Amino acid sequence: MIPTQTTFWYSNPTARSWRTSAPESAVPFHRSLDGYTPTPLVGLPSLAAELGVGQVLLKDESNRLGLPAFKILGASWAVCRALCQRYDLDPEGMTVPRLKGFIRTNVGVAEAPVLVTATDGNHGRAVARMAALLGLVSRIYIPAGLSSSAIDGIRSEGADVVETDGIYDDVVTLAAESTEGEALDVLIQDTAWEGYMQVPQWIVDGYGTLFGEIDDALQELHVAGPDLVVCPVGVGSLAQALVEHYRTAGNAAPALLSSEPDTAACIAQSLLTGKPVVVATTYPSIMSGLNCGTPSELAWPALRAGLDAAVSVSESECRQAVLDLQHLGLDVGPCGAASLAGVRTAVARPERRQQLGLDGNSVIVLVSTEGLAANPLR
Repeated sequence: MIPTQTTFWYSNPTARSWRTSAPESAVPFHRSLDGYTPTPLVGLPSLAAELGVGQVLLKDESNRLGLPAFKILGASWAVCRALCQRYDLDPEGMTVPRLKGFIRTNVGVAEAPVLVTATDGNHGRAVARMAALLGLVSRIYIPAGLSSSAIDGIRSEGADVVETDGIYDDVVTLAAESTEGEALDVLIQDTAWEGYMQVPQWIVDGYGTLFGEIDDALQELHVAGPDLVVCPVGVGSLAQALVEHYRTAGNAAPALLSSEPDTAACIAQSLLTGKPVVVATTYPSIMSGLNCGTPSELAWPALRAGLDAAVSVSESECRQAVLDLQHLGLDVGPCGAASLAGVRTAVARPERRQQLGLDGNSVIVLVSTEGLAANPLR
């Protein structure tokens, strides 16, 4: 493992010319979920003035379908697709009530599937919520150091929580190994490795709804499109969804920037090295949901080809971003605030600002992935 405690910057001048095929849409399924509504895109003129651009808008994921983070978008679609595949059901037009009714009528309690995952907080709670909605059992593995509020949140969904003393990457392995030979277990993991690609891709496809909502909101604001979109990154699944959305033919082609902790900069380090690398994550981070040391094998090709830039941020930079966004009346946890911390670090140097193509008229969209309830500032 490579230790990482310094700031990293990577840029790719060819990223905006790369194109990929359109991902599978989960929008119809999400719209069928009880309580679905697009999350807000909030204008922040004071930050636009600070950064020297035309507009800064923040995609606020502090209340997504009743949970304090965006992860339910991926977990819900992946659970639906995985169970449809298991029972040979057509996912088109599938809803939670229909799926629950099928399981109750045709499967029965003794043979009901068990949803399993490893998590550093938000994804595990989202999987547990889906299990609860479907009347299923969930088993959620968590690493050492997860906040008590995050653990309580997972338990509040009725999950069987398996606490460990390992780091996130080790817990992912443990969760996967626990399902081997277990006919009822369905692994819903949000990172990919050789031999385990389909479910993570469904999760990424689910995240795409978020970026479609951004397009719709900008259209309502009569804004042609973003010039830069910034998102936090852990193993890279959300960033993969970012790239696959904006690098599809016919969509806008803004600059795309990922932001991650200095102490767990596996994506920036991998991009700088030119191949996936594993970094040590022995240092705790307030950005606990981004404290990941191994890039997703599924995400890697898209990130290498389609990300314009990657930056890492310090604990103090992220903490200040949380406080500044709170001062503006926004509910943003440390992982969500990594977007603001990252773009501040990026524009601090003129050459980086130029690499991102920013000027006084540019529109920046910050993706805030969570509220403070998901990950309180410690």
